[in-house]
Amino acid sequence: MHLKKWRGALVLCMAAILALSLAPPSADLPTTGWDKSNHMLGFAALAVLAHWAWPGRTVLAMLGLLAFGGLIEILQSLTPYRQADFADLVADGAGLLIGEGLARLLVWWRPSWRATVQGTHP
Repeated sequence: MHLKKWRGALVLCMAAILALSLAPPSADLPTTGWDKSNHMLGFAALAVLAHWAWPGRTVLAMLGLLAFGGLIEILQSLTPYRQADFADLVADGAGLLIGEGLARLLVWWRPSWRATVQGTHP
């Protein structure tokens, strides 16, 4: 997959997380059953996508995604049915660390996968 496709997937995932984060609470929304694990799972997915979308820019990408998590908390505080929670931002950060660790583990486990993912594999 080429970088543009990874970046597109990252933007789509960010949009989905933003929409779910700002939607009124409902039993119909997907959930892991625990709010903090929802944050960790979502931001772990973002971290994996960002790792492939911007190879070599991990720190900048993770800081940007953490800022995105902060923005979500600010936006939630402006809704009548959601609230900002610093613990959610901590869970976002934990998810980013887990996701980045997973992405690095995939490269360690299958070094040839990096070239395939970036679209440079013959």
